[in-house]
Amino acid sequence: MAQIKKSTESVNKGSFVFSKVNYQLFIASLIVVIIGFTLMSGETDIYSFTKITLAPIVVVLGFALGFAAILYRPKNKSN
Repeated sequence: MAQIKKSTESVNKGSFVFSKVNYQLFIASLIVVIIGFTLMSGETDIYSFTKITLAPIVVVLGFALGFAAILYRPKNKSN
């Protein structure tokens, strides 16, 4: 019979998946996206530079920051 080896590592049930830096980056990305959509809103002068060019760039940068916040892995000082 094959013997199954159990891992000696214990899983902390009270720990978060991401670190504090990840959550801070994610909140910053949400703020950037909200700023971008705020720049895009309004009914006057719908063909302005702010609404057509600047706001979509800000929104995409916010989404990119959110993506980076998910993938960011802090360096361990113990290694």
